[in-house]
Amino acid sequence: MSEKQPSAGLKSIMAFPNAAAEYAIDAWQRSILFQDVMLRRAEQYREHAAQTVPHVLDYEAEPILDGRMLARPVNYGLVRIVPTGAAAPDPRKRPFVVVDPRAGHGPGIGGFKADSEIGVAMKAGHPCYFVGFAPEPVPGQTIEDIVQAEAKFLETVIARHPEAEGKPCVIGNCQAGWSIMMVAALRPELFGPIIVAGTPLSYWAGVRGQYPMRYTGGLLGGSWLTALTGDLGRGKFDGAWLVQNFENQNPANTLWAKQYNLWSKIDTEAARYLGFEKWWGGHVMLNAEEMEFIVDELFVGNNLAAGGIRASDGTAIDLRNIRSPILVFCSKGDNVTPPQQALGWILDLYDNVDEIRAYGQTIVYTVHDKIGHLGIFVSSGVARKEHDEFASNIDLIDVLPPGLYEAILEPKGEAVDNPELVTGQWVMRCEARTLDDIRAMGGNSLEDERMFAAAARASEINLALYRTFAQPVVRAMVSPLMAEAMRRLHPLRLQYEMMSPANPFAAWIAAAAETVRENRQPATESNPFVALQEQFSRQIVEGLDGFRQAAERMAEETFHAIYGQRALQSALGIDTASDQPPRRAAKSMLHRALVERRIAELRSGMGRGGIREALARALFYAGSPRGGADERGFEAIRRLRSSRPAEATLKLPEFKAMLREQFLMLLIDEDAALGAIPEILPADEGERRAAFDLLRDILSAADEPEGEVAVRLRHVADLFGITEPSVTQRRSAGRAAQRSGAGQTRAGD
Repeated sequence: MSEKQPSAGLKSIMAFPNAAAEYAIDAWQRSILFQDVMLRRAEQYREHAAQTVPHVLDYEAEPILDGRMLARPVNYGLVRIVPTGAAAPDPRKRPFVVVDPRAGHGPGIGGFKADSEIGVAMKAGHPCYFVGFAPEPVPGQTIEDIVQAEAKFLETVIARHPEAEGKPCVIGNCQAGWSIMMVAALRPELFGPIIVAGTPLSYWAGVRGQYPMRYTGGLLGGSWLTALTGDLGRGKFDGAWLVQNFENQNPANTLWAKQYNLWSKIDTEAARYLGFEKWWGGHVMLNAEEMEFIVDELFVGNNLAAGGIRASDGTAIDLRNIRSPILVFCSKGDNVTPPQQALGWILDLYDNVDEIRAYGQTIVYTVHDKIGHLGIFVSSGVARKEHDEFASNIDLIDVLPPGLYEAILEPKGEAVDNPELVTGQWVMRCEARTLDDIRAMGGNSLEDERMFAAAARASEINLALYRTFAQPVVRAMVSPLMAEAMRRLHPLRLQYEMMSPANPFAAWIAAAAETVRENRQPATESNPFVALQEQFSRQIVEGLDGFRQAAERMAEETFHAIYGQRALQSALGIDTASDQPPRRAAKSMLHRALVERRIAELRSGMGRGGIREALARALFYAGSPRGGADERGFEAIRRLRSSRPAEATLKLPEFKAMLREQFLMLLIDEDAALGAIPEILPADEGERRAAFDLLRDILSAADEPEGEVAVRLRHVADLFGITEPSVTQRRSAGRAAQRSGAGQTRAGD
């Protein structure tokens, strides 16, 4: 008689003590290893802080220009990224210059790993440079000094690459974005395409119920607290406070998820965690004057997009002066720089797309659905394709006609037309957009704008009161030793000191961790206590997220309750009866006069040119129904230019100028521009036929011309004096040629 087997329920009860013991050992070992990682983090922090210019670049860098040696010295510097591997940069390709944010952290995040911005630019064959900074500012340096230094850096890069076909492509990450935009507004001749990644430029913008960080300045009474912090630092603002502001935006991650992720995956996560913490904990200093400028003029004042900032010589910093294409990377998942703050400046400056074109500006944007703030410029898996595509297609963007575009990236796939004209695994297409497309993302109402204007005015008053009555006392009380003590006792720094080798209570951790690694006993994935642990963690995250959401709602409602009062707005000098936003870029009568003169010049030049101008004009006319540009069409043009010596003599800047001129001619008077095409074409019918075939090849690179494009192409054929078969006729001819070729093959067999 066989022995009766225990039931499944009994087996589960019997296994419970074993699972509990297994989990207890695993959890205890993970805790020891977690403490060891914290100890290594503190050691890494001390070693990093001891360096003269600490950074997290993953590349060898060669110093080129030290900003401390300039006439107006700053703690910034220019370095050249030494190419890795056997491939040398192409001297004909424009250099890339990556400028890192000085927002409390040290430099290097733009070259943090192989697939970061520097990595993808080098992979595309571009020489690369990096602009970083030392942890301590030069006494007395200002934001304007930094702007002037960045201009000098670009002059140096341009001089080092005389063979390059275009001016440098400059990438500004986060807070560096607004600084390079200021440089480009003052020195537009120094720039090729400008990429601003996660950069706030319209600081009041947002959507109700989201992005509460924009309310912080108003709820704290404005920038007086920034001035107080600078005075407590004896003229220096501790960047650790900025880092803490970022951490406060996501308490679930700061207080739990980041540490739990390390603890729960301690066997595999330590290296990635320490790599990021090396940058996250590299706090730097700013001069108090620098930080006050940032808060007064940008975060609270919102003066950049409105053209309200002036250089020391009185020059207005107007972003409409920028002549290079501007590329904006933003994301709906970015709670630091939401799409409204990254793109709202366009609505502040322009009434419509025609006004963008009148200033000769090209603006391209791309919006992610979920990637976070850092991922926009660190090039995470979500954003890697954008970095790759923009780096490899930067010349296409540089020759786009003036206007507003959205960059659309689609998988290359196997069925794409002319795949040999596509770089990488994605097809980039720039589709024309209007300002309504940006407005559709949401934004402030007129009443919201009045509230932020009231908060800015209250900030000015509070700052004046602080400077008059409190600042002299605070400055007299704070000694150098007191300022240094407050920096060392900052909570973000203290956490490193508490787990450093200097703490005698942490001396046992390293030896215990080594013993654990030698006897590691991880729990199995099926252990029920592991599932319980994960559930417990999710509940904590949900609870902290709930707290964050409640705090954000309270902050928003409080801001609206205070600054939404008409009586307070009127007392602060806000016009509550006007139907115009309180912050708006001024219109220029001089610019209008210059535009009218330029239009007259273009009209008079419609009958001048040759086959090159006629082709460009015809290309814009025939391709305009598609509403954008495809990288395959541009690649077809590029290959044709390189294969024709006569075409290749036209340098990229000249080529760009010619394309823009022909586009504007069509824009101001399409009938006259088209009517002049026969006048500028050569008399030789063979040349005209060859030119038209070239035009058709370019238009067919992305898709076969159909519909309105095909109709316009036949009209162009008439202007060229040739006969263009219809799409049906061309397809029939193609099928006949295929049948003929197949028949010849069978006959040969």
